[in-house]
Amino acid sequence: MHKTCQRGSLVRTLGKYKVIMQPPTDLLSEAFSVLDTNARWGYTQPAPDLYPHQWLWDSCFIAIGLRHRDVFKAKQEILSLLRGQWHNGMLPNIIFSDDTKYNTDRDLWRSWVSPYAPDNVATTGITQPPVLAEAITRVGEKMTWSDRRPWFELVYPSLLKYHQWLYHDRDPHDEGLVLQIHPWEIGMDNTPPWMSELNEHQLSWWIRLVKETRADNLINLFRRDTRTIPSKERFATIEALAMFDIQRRLRRKAYDIDRILDHSMFAIEDVAFNAILIRNNELLLEIAKSLKEDVPNDLLESMAKTKQSFTQLWDPLSNQFYSRDFITHKLLKTESVSTLLALYAGCISKDQASQLVHLINDQHAYGSNYPLPSVPLNSYWYKPTNYWQGPAWVNINWLIIDGLKRYGFNEEADKLRSSTLTMVSSYGCFEYFNPETGEGLGAPYFSWTAALAIDLALNA
Repeated sequence: MHKTCQRGSLVRTLGKYKVIMQPPTDLLSEAFSVLDTNARWGYTQPAPDLYPHQWLWDSCFIAIGLRHRDVFKAKQEILSLLRGQWHNGMLPNIIFSDDTKYNTDRDLWRSWVSPYAPDNVATTGITQPPVLAEAITRVGEKMTWSDRRPWFELVYPSLLKYHQWLYHDRDPHDEGLVLQIHPWEIGMDNTPPWMSELNEHQLSWWIRLVKETRADNLINLFRRDTRTIPSKERFATIEALAMFDIQRRLRRKAYDIDRILDHSMFAIEDVAFNAILIRNNELLLEIAKSLKEDVPNDLLESMAKTKQSFTQLWDPLSNQFYSRDFITHKLLKTESVSTLLALYAGCISKDQASQLVHLINDQHAYGSNYPLPSVPLNSYWYKPTNYWQGPAWVNINWLIIDGLKRYGFNEEADKLRSSTLTMVSSYGCFEYFNPETGEGLGAPYFSWTAALAIDLALNA
């Protein structure tokens, strides 16, 4: 197992956490080395081999780390994302590499079936959590106003168009909350709330047959991810087949939301996605204000409605936020770390925020040795090594740390920051981590882990 040493660091114990008082030099040098190794022309791969393309929220997080050493490269990371923007404003979750060995990836999606797809760039037909305004703002913080203004002017039209698309395309009933049509859109691929709905309602007959005959064990031998990563650390083959089946159905409808919703019962208003949207709406408004740009009234009204509607995702019995079914408006009461991302939204009450902080500190919920687990420790779904069904993720911690600070929970934010840095410092820049032992899991040399560790170390 790859490790980094903690030479030069000062470590002490605070409660049950090991707190790094001073980030070790080795952590920063390794993190920057990971970003250098994964750099390609104009963008950074999430990880060698396993993730060869450019991903939306990955690049946003990567830019946040890159800004500490090279603002130009941070800007290029974002501009590279914008080359994949669709004509209707959608930003895809993946922009595919031009390398011919990835022709199969591009052909699976066939983004060109949509008239809105960009020219000469192959992408997916779905999006990912909208953290773009966060990345643009953070990169801008490293510039003087004379440099920041032209930066904002350059990217603001694309940012505005993306948020307009989110409401036009994904809030068809003008209710305030935007919907998602695939687990890949929320970035937490096999998170329990989505997998529960998938298994209960959406498995095609042929996938059920594979499951009943246990043919998934054979199919697993041909998966690209499990050639290098232990299968216990990845989502199940049945889940993978179901995700590709949904993707195939979306492609068949040319990624047209009207056609998709006409016959689809699998549309969810995800709590994490909407929480991230709310915060990034605010950052978009701040960028617009700095440029003295008028935001269209219909977008302002939609933004305000999202804040109001977000309160409908709160369940007073469990004191948590949940995603809900787009059609029935039924809350999907399967617990996951998404509830804590309501802190990042910044629009919930102080009392609700306090209830979420209680969950963070609860040793039966999210108070693991190395927080935050992606599902609570007492969940039926909890598996400490399985992708989004247990492991801790640095990007989720980073978002929640930011929310904790803005609500004034500085001690909790400092603890989470310190435990996150200890985890990365001890085991390296892995994709995710065992919340009980801190052991690195998934892909090694993972870019957003490196980038956000840099930001947490240098931006306390």
